[in-house]
Amino acid sequence: MDKPFIPMLEELGWSPLWANAFSADNSSNCVPARVLREHRGAYSLLCEAGEVQAEVSGRFRHSARMRRDFPTVGDWVAAEIPHIDSRAVIHSVLPRHSAFVRRSAGTKGEEQVVAANVDTVFLVSGLDHDFNLRRIERYLTLAYESGADPIIVLNKADVLEDLEHARQQAEGVAYGVPVLVVSAATGRGLDELRKTFTAGMTGALLGSSGVGKSTLVNALLGREALRTAAVRENDSKGRHTTSHRELIPLPGGAVLIDTPGMRELQLLADDSSLAQSFDEIAEASVHCRFKDCSHTGEPGCAVQAALAEGRIEMERYESYLRQCKEIRHHQIEQDIHQQIEEKKRWKAIHRSMKFHHKPEQR
Repeated sequence: MDKPFIPMLEELGWSPLWANAFSADNSSNCVPARVLREHRGAYSLLCEAGEVQAEVSGRFRHSARMRRDFPTVGDWVAAEIPHIDSRAVIHSVLPRHSAFVRRSAGTKGEEQVVAANVDTVFLVSGLDHDFNLRRIERYLTLAYESGADPIIVLNKADVLEDLEHARQQAEGVAYGVPVLVVSAATGRGLDELRKTFTAGMTGALLGSSGVGKSTLVNALLGREALRTAAVRENDSKGRHTTSHRELIPLPGGAVLIDTPGMRELQLLADDSSLAQSFDEIAEASVHCRFKDCSHTGEPGCAVQAALAEGRIEMERYESYLRQCKEIRHHQIEQDIHQQIEEKKRWKAIHRSMKFHHKPEQR
């Protein structure tokens, strides 16, 4: 039987910067490892010894204050590898240089890290019924917030005739961002996509269900490694063939994180990320009379003037306002959530102090 392929740490993205962070933060009992998969508190790690199963230490679990503190796919961790057949123990997560964060679907205020330490995020849209410029704008805001460089991938070029028009539409909402038109089914544009992967880099594929992310991964690998499924013909809705996030080593020394399609994409971002997504609005707002102008009717609003003159498209402006509203709502919600958690923490501290300082009965 062939031995499983085990990439060297450098092929997983390990660098002197990570080595310095690891040396400054960990004991000699730990080794560096990267999180391959995460499922309900259990982790698969890849280290120089190969793939191992792991869980976080009790101290780590006790000190973690929120969901985003726990390891996620793409994280570098310090792990203690057992000498017997048992799980490895994760003692710490090295500081992330980028993090793709979204609100957890159906929860209030809780943040979920979708992928960590990503260099380039590939925002995948299908050129069928899935093609939606407003969704691309939302993904761009998340990409800028993450710290990764975005590339837009328009997949399923084989189902559309006017590809240049679609490319121009995408470029119109993503100034300066590369737009690649590909077909995972026929191989069109895949060579151009492969050139964006360099040794040691980490990429991530993000997009809704049915855009063909798993098919793209299989095409890049040159083999059927991930399960795929056809979309519905009437609306191009896809089923979640990827049920968990996974880090996949690619030929040539890069790694790619495949993610499940997001049914609910709720924004976590700040004003600077929003300004990058809507740079024409940000440029116009510099000339507004009031610094805190909301661009919804104040006198001397340069954004409204640009809108009236046709320099800003109404669809872009409305999309901008929707994202503003959503981001503001989350900021308020998060402040309340943090206040509640802080009160709980201090109540626990006071209870502990009363217990330890309780006078002995005589």
